[in-house]
Amino acid sequence: MVRIYDLKQKEVINIKDGCRFGYVSDVIIDPDEGRVEKIVIPGEGRMFGVFGREHEYHICWDDIEQIGDDLILVKVDTNKCLVDCDD
Repeated sequence: MVRIYDLKQKEVINIKDGCRFGYVSDVIIDPDEGRVEKIVIPGEGRMFGVFGREHEYHICWDDIEQIGDDLILVKVDTNKCLVDCDD
């Protein structure tokens, strides 16, 4: 069993290209199914993070390969999981 709080303490790394996404900031839950659909990792900040973020990474739960003590290993196309933020 994994708690959302525990997910936020783990760094997400893409085993496909070695990209270090960062740490989980949020999750997207399917209310009908009652399960986690995606994990959300913040992208690069605008003007050193002062003005928020333009993009974030949405990684489907099914793309998670393994959850370890300190890391979450995913296998995704980095550019395809980058989405615009809802400002």
